[in-house]
Amino acid sequence: MSSITSPQSIRLGIDFGTTNTVVVVLDEHGRPCPARFSFPHHAPSETCRSLLCLWQEETQPRRATLQEAIGAAAIDAYLEDPAESRLIMSMKSYLAQASFRQTRLLGRVMTLEMLISRFLTCMMRTIGIDPARVSATVGRPVHFAGDGVDDAFGEQRLRDSFSAAGFGHVNVALEPEAAGWRFAQRLDAPATVLVGDFGGGTSDFSILRFDPRATCRATPLGYAGVGIAGDQFDYRIIEHVIAPELGRHATYRVMGGEPLPVPVEWYASLGRWHRLALMRTPQTLRNIADVMRTASEPEKLQALMQVIDDQQGQALYRAVGAAKRELSHADRTVLKYAHRDIYIHREITRAEFEDWIAPDIARFDEAVETALQRAGLPAGAIDRVFLTGGTSFVPAVRDLFIRRFGAERVDTGGEFVSVAEGLALMNG
Repeated sequence: MSSITSPQSIRLGIDFGTTNTVVVVLDEHGRPCPARFSFPHHAPSETCRSLLCLWQEETQPRRATLQEAIGAAAIDAYLEDPAESRLIMSMKSYLAQASFRQTRLLGRVMTLEMLISRFLTCMMRTIGIDPARVSATVGRPVHFAGDGVDDAFGEQRLRDSFSAAGFGHVNVALEPEAAGWRFAQRLDAPATVLVGDFGGGTSDFSILRFDPRATCRATPLGYAGVGIAGDQFDYRIIEHVIAPELGRHATYRVMGGEPLPVPVEWYASLGRWHRLALMRTPQTLRNIADVMRTASEPEKLQALMQVIDDQQGQALYRAVGAAKRELSHADRTVLKYAHRDIYIHREITRAEFEDWIAPDIARFDEAVETALQRAGLPAGAIDRVFLTGGTSFVPAVRDLFIRRFGAERVDTGGEFVSVAEGLALMNG
């Protein structure tokens, strides 16, 4: 990595993730301090959702100015007017895909770098730091998302995005290396480490050789990733607890014929709050009302209409997320959600939840095996396992690694800030 060129520069680690972004600042003593994001009507947080909402406001007669919001504020802006705004998500996942060069939004042509730089500019403004005064170490995956991607191309577009946002000095480092950096600082001898980095939508498993005495302290040996993580676990709860209360298993009749299942696509949208917002159209609400007239459970379809019309996607996700977090340290919990005439009060046991997510745990296991095979190593050759991200606190996930490698070799780190902290320390 390049050295910091200005003694006045602010040293940052930035974990620009597909779902969340974290910024960690090194203080004058070299200690990592997560930045806190504050948005109106939301509690301060160490994470910022990697969301950008764009819309136009008429500032002068016949002249519209492009406006933006990020994070929680982007969600609020989008829900206020989903028809006239554009919500951009998962920007990072397109970085290494050469087929995505530009898109047309609100009558303007915008490149991916332009979108990411707008997000970054707004992010730095939110935390009150001038990017021109910054020396930043930014994370990148070992392999970017997608099939047939060009990792070098993805890294260059990442660098270009930060440059366009006005950052004065940028280094790029591997995210799994950063996630294990704090642990690696305790090493006094070389060690082979498996890093499990669980994001909101993706999970990466990397095997690296750390050598505290070498110039290049980390050498990648093998990697595998899977496109599921915390969001998928949320969807399992929605599928088994929320959707049935909103008519998922109801039937309806057409002209007195045989019972038909209600359209499954209505409930697929429940799993993604922004798609639920897009259902708030007169046509969709009329379709649900038509089905409701001959439905076996009309009151549940009425509840579905209320959830859509009152834009309850975020409230539903908060209830689901709270239940999931509770099951990380309790044998059972109660999912509670109330709105108007809707009252969901459902006990969920950890055994139930683990049964629902069993197919996802199996995919994690397959990915870990793939990483070992690509590294050409047996499980016994792994000296330590380091897990980071909120999903790593799910007992079934932790147990997967304990079964494979033994409890004595498994460590967990900061729920959301480990990668950014490691990136900041690498900048120290």
